[in-house]
Amino acid sequence: MRDRKPSPLDKALAEFCVKCLVCRRARKQQRGAAFWLVKKIESKICPFCRAYERVYGSKAHEPHTPKIRIEPPANVDRFQTDPS
Repeated sequence: MRDRKPSPLDKALAEFCVKCLVCRRARKQQRGAAFWLVKKIESKICPFCRAYERVYGSKAHEPHTPKIRIEPPANVDRFQTDPS
């Protein structure tokens, strides 16, 4: 694993993993089909799970409460309306 600061893209992808139903269930239950899927398959192929590992320093299936808050980029306003 590289010792570098996570990029804004990493943080955005990790935020998706935090909200993902399958990953959330795996982190909470620690057993069952969701846990097996995230542990064996998704962490190897899912870009969101891999970004979660880079940002938070733990696997997507491990019980973990995020210690850092991810802020959206300051220069992006998704709800900005057209001025005209």
